[in-house]
Amino acid sequence: MRKISDVFLLAENRLLREALIRLLGKRNEVRVVGANTYSPSVHHEIIAARPQIILLDSSGLAFSGAALITTLRAAIRNLRIVMVDMDPDEDVFLNAIRSGVVGYILKDASAVEVAATIRSVAAGRAVCPPSLCMTLFRCIEQHRPAPAGNSLRPDLGLSRREQEMVELLEQRLTNKEIALRLNLSEQTVKNHVHHILRKLGASNRFGIVQLCQNKRAIEDVNSLEMNSIRSRGIAEPV
Repeated sequence: MRKISDVFLLAENRLLREALIRLLGKRNEVRVVGANTYSPSVHHEIIAARPQIILLDSSGLAFSGAALITTLRAAIRNLRIVMVDMDPDEDVFLNAIRSGVVGYILKDASAVEVAATIRSVAAGRAVCPPSLCMTLFRCIEQHRPAPAGNSLRPDLGLSRREQEMVELLEQRLTNKEIALRLNLSEQTVKNHVHHILRKLGASNRFGIVQLCQNKRAIEDVNSLEMNSIRSRGIAEPV
């Protein structure tokens, strides 16, 4: 006999919420213990219901950032979070994982896939779409400690992915060409470029390239000066 998992549904879209209630109501191993929309006080209702799994819709992180998930995980021991009705956006996916989500279901998933994800998460496994598995591997690889003196790009507050974008912008690639090169959607590339423009205060793609090239040139000059100091045996400044 399968263990019954108590699930709370948190979805802004009423049709989605009712559809999920009907779907899960047909599963003998799942019991829906509550369902509601987002509100500043909804966490009280969820904590009182003491679910083992919370099923969030795509408004989950946008509504409260990671605050709601953090609050609920602190109040309910061994709580597991599943997000459903999601787009295959790498940044959203990684932010969800960082917030504590262990199940990630795309909006085109079938009823069988939703039920299977809940069952797997209840059994202590993590679930994500195969199309996003490579994102996890790439994220881990990119966050390996870089060898000393071998930074990919000047430190301008850019993430590894954004630094990769700058490299391709320097090659004058279009958003579509970058998307094909990095196996991303064109909209995801546009989002990255927008974030880089905002971080650097640049007005356009050419401005991004110029800022990074100028920064790199300054660092190269400083490096040459430091090497010259070392070769003359002069102590480095502290």
